[in-house]
This record gives sequence, structure tokens and C-alpha cells, in this order.
Amino acid sequence: MTLFKALLAQLLGLLIAIGLNPFLPPHYSSWITLLILQSSGAMLGSKLLRQPSWWLVIHLLFLPSAAALLSLQLAAYWYLLILIVLILVFWGTVKGDVPLFLSSTAVVEAISKLITQESAQYFAELGAGIGTVTVPLAKQHPQLIINAWERAPIPWAINVWRSRHYANSHCYRSNLWNCDFSQYDVIFAFLSPTIMPELGAKLQTAMRPGSLLISSSFAIPDWKPESIKQVNDLAKTQLYCYRIADAYE
Repeated sequence: MTLFKALLAQLLGLLIAIGLNPFLPPHYSSWITLLILQSSGAMLGSKLLRQPSWWLVIHLLFLPSAAALLSLQLAAYWYLLILIVLILVFWGTVKGDVPLFLSSTAVVEAISKLITQESAQYFAELGAGIGTVTVPLAKQHPQLIINAWERAPIPWAINVWRSRHYANSHCYRSNLWNCDFSQYDVIFAFLSPTIMPELGAKLQTAMRPGSLLISSSFAIPDWKPESIKQVNDLAKTQLYCYRIADAYE
């Protein structure tokens, strides 16, 4: 459904560009103008179709980026290689996952403080990306056992490579929905708002009572956070902190 909406938004943008082109003054009628109209129309379509906010940026940049690449007149295999790399990086985006967003240093510092406050021994991250959270935490807390999950192949491989010097940190590509999370004192998740209800249902029974769930940017519906940490970074990230058992009673 996400991919269908994306294609529909792009088609709407194309129709808007074609429809408005005859009404443009001659000196405004150019390929650049058509690209601007198409990308703006695709953004509008994405908004009307209620896609997540990051899709607005994707629609804005998609066709102009494609046109810029074509203008370079590269060999055909380069375009195939670029497509493969994009697929491997943004593996789950078409299924509704959050694109590869890197957590800030300020987010890591906030999580590190919570780990210390909780006297945590086991930590897990869901949606670990390239290890912007787990790698510094592994360095700051050498006694902390860290396990992370990341679906996209290239970010997962980068995460594994960056973690190679830290015996206390491991990253997996296994299905997190089948994993046992009962041993973890703190779990950090930066996933998609569309799966937060499912995540809540999973962790409600998979995490032990008293443990702490930290969700970056997206709240779990019908759960009451113990606290909301406002992070002082460019994204103004909010960390929703849920005490398991207390959050949904």
C-alpha cells in the first residue's frame, strides 16, 4: 500500500505538471519548471494520501535527482548500481518503515543517562541503522550487553563493521517479532509510527515488568509515558519513556 501511494503521488505530480504547462508564459516553460511542478505536485499528492512526513522530502527530490543523474550520461551499469544501493539502504521504506535517520549525539547522551539511572545490564535497540547509538554506548558502557536489530542490509553491514571492536555489542538481521526481550532492562526503538501499536502489543508481553522502553519521536497509542525527554538537537527529538506494566494498566 505504501508503494502504491508513492506511485500515485508521483503520477498526480506528473499530471499537474502536464496540465499547467500550456498555461505558463513561454519564458517560464522549461524542463526545470516542469520538474518543479511535478515534484511539488507529488508532495501535494503525498500529503493528500496521508503518507508519513519523510515521504514529502522523497517526492520533492525524486524526479529532480533522477534528472540530474541522467544528465551525467553515465554508463548504464552505474544507474543499476545506484538503484541497488538505494534499495539496500532504504530496504523497508516502501513497506512503511522510517528511512535511515541517524540519531544525534544528544540522543545518545540522553539514552546513556537513562541506562546509568536504570543500572541496566542488558540493552537492545530496534531499528539500529549504522550504529550511531549502539557503538558509542558500547564504548561508554563496556559492561553493558548490547543487542541490536536492523533490517536494511547495508546499514546492518556498516553496524556490524563499526561494532567489530566491541565484544559487548552485536547487531542482527533476524525477525525482531520472534525475539525474546525478557532479559533486557532498557530497549530503545526508532521505528515507524505505523507499527507502534503492533510494537506495543509485542513488548507488552515480551518485556518484563519494571523494564524501560524508550521510543524515539513516535508515541505508542494508548500507552502512558513515565516521562518524555526533550532532546536539544536539530530535530527537537522527543524520547517517550515507558515503564512496562505501568504504561498500559
